[in-house]
Amino acid sequence: MVPRELDIALLDVTEPPSIADRARLFAPCLKALGDENRLTLVLLLAERPRTVRELTEATGMSQTLVSHHLAPLRQQGVLTVTPRGRSNVYALCCEALAAPVRLLATLAALTPEGADACCTPAGEPSHRP
Repeated sequence: MVPRELDIALLDVTEPPSIADRARLFAPCLKALGDENRLTLVLLLAERPRTVRELTEATGMSQTLVSHHLAPLRQQGVLTVTPRGRSNVYALCCEALAAPVRLLATLAALTPEGADACCTPAGEPSHRP
């Protein structure tokens, strides 16, 4: 799979009343993504939609454990589920991932070093010596 460049519009995190609200909004999603097993499932689903059985085979986790880790991702809207026969097909909901990614990119860009690291288009040299 060839990595694609992300075109991320940064958020305005300088509005004082919305900072705490944004933290409350993003914390559950980031918490759901903060588990290594869940992140493994997300990375597999980034390749293509899969069933629990396919995720079990790809990870070596039990069906119960895979289902356990899919639940918080579903609750946060990170995954979509489509019934297919006796199985469910899980896929990433990229829109649900976009907001936390924008927040993290914005936070990283608040310092000059962070801005250089995450906001320099691929192939262009950094502005720092």
